[in-house]
Amino acid sequence: MALHPLEGSERQPLPGASAVGKADPAERLQVSMLLRSCDGAGLTEFVNKLANRESAGGHLSREEFERRFGADSADIAAVEKFATAHGFTVMEEHAGRRTVVLSGTVAQLNDTFHVDLQRFEYPGGSYRGRVGTIQLPEELHGAVEAVLGLDNRPAATPHFGVRPRADDGMSFTPLELAGFYNFPPGIGQGQCVGIIELGGGAEPNDLEIYFSGLGINPLPTVTLVSVDNAMNNPMPPVTPTSPDVEVTSDIEIIGAIAPGAKMAVYFAPNTEMGFLDGVNHAIHDTTNNPTVISISWGKPESLWERASDESDGLGIPGRRGDGHYSLRRHGRPRLERRRQRPGRSRRLSGLEPACACLRRHWPPALGEQL
Repeated sequence: MALHPLEGSERQPLPGASAVGKADPAERLQVSMLLRSCDGAGLTEFVNKLANRESAGGHLSREEFERRFGADSADIAAVEKFATAHGFTVMEEHAGRRTVVLSGTVAQLNDTFHVDLQRFEYPGGSYRGRVGTIQLPEELHGAVEAVLGLDNRPAATPHFGVRPRADDGMSFTPLELAGFYNFPPGIGQGQCVGIIELGGGAEPNDLEIYFSGLGINPLPTVTLVSVDNAMNNPMPPVTPTSPDVEVTSDIEIIGAIAPGAKMAVYFAPNTEMGFLDGVNHAIHDTTNNPTVISISWGKPESLWERASDESDGLGIPGRRGDGHYSLRRHGRPRLERRRQRPGRSRRLSGLEPACACLRRHWPPALGEQL
């Protein structure tokens, strides 16, 4: 049987990581098979016309987008046939997200994709990983753009800064910062902001205290959405490096500036699979219908170009932190200052997170640290 390396699937250990043993062959995993668009060239052309204001029809509904640019039914059928032949369970399929989720054991995944999943330890913790490329059979070559979930190394990091407490106590509320930036008037009524979070969580009581301290009434509506079984998971005690700070500040800043907008917070695992699934769930969510998506976590990765095309085609602006340190993907690994996906995509707006809030409005646990 002819095999083809999956382009872009090569992985090397994280810096300082060492293999400490084989992954448990009986462990059951879920993997996301990301499929090509049924009209990839047409999607690129459509988005370019939107960017250049050349499209007379405007943005598409989610239903129309799925019909025109989702996964081809023949590709989905080919993956399902492949899954059945190798003993996998098909857990989910979604033409709009171009995703088929399979479940199988480590042993099955090793044999099917010709990888060797191992356990790695590195200075930041441990993860399940692999070295080399994923191999696909002829019938899936070209149809599958990515296989995510084999490797569960951290995919991204939150981007916030904590400065030492100033002697003069100078800091600002989100409303004051909005004034400095000439933020337009209005409260966001009728809009929904999708917020992507890859760890941590927020305490509802903390949010209530914060918004009440700013005199916001009624309180903003916050809907929590679980992706790939991840949940809102605040982990006290809060520290300056805790992801809870990122999650809480994301909700509080958006809710303070646009209190009339609904917020849908998508909690996903901090893995490549979780990151992309979280973004795709938000883009194609027909229940909450986000009209803008905010991401304060970052990673340099080419998969985001297609995800940004999809959000553009649906008319969903993207906002994310910009210009953070990351590890080079190609060449000799080294830390460098560079813009990251998805903020690096040319049709997304890169925004440096602004977390300078009046300390008296933070809950005590956070206020003592910030």
